[in-house]
Amino acid sequence: MSTLKNKVQLIGNVGNTPEIKILDTSKKVARFSLATNDYYRNQKGESLKDTQWHNLVAWNKKAELIENYVPKGKEIAIEGKLISRSYEDKEGNTKYITEILVHEIQLLGSK
Repeated sequence: MSTLKNKVQLIGNVGNTPEIKILDTSKKVARFSLATNDYYRNQKGESLKDTQWHNLVAWNKKAELIENYVPKGKEIAIEGKLISRSYEDKEGNTKYITEILVHEIQLLGSK
């Protein structure tokens, strides 16, 4: 059961052009957002869509795959884990962010 701890699986559309950086250590990192949609009907019978946005991070080979094959709008499936971190903005305020560290990626939809 240890493989079920902190596991996230999502299918959605890439919300922005992935930001690719090469760090001083020669590691490549890709950061991008993923939109997942849920459709449901309210009490009046109206069809509604709920969109959730997720921040994703991928490293090295997966970052390279994303750089070469994953444009804005592309439908993908990912598997990863949740990571949380904090940082200080320019005004000295502490900001908190939760991201998904991508372990696996599958390209979906048309080519």
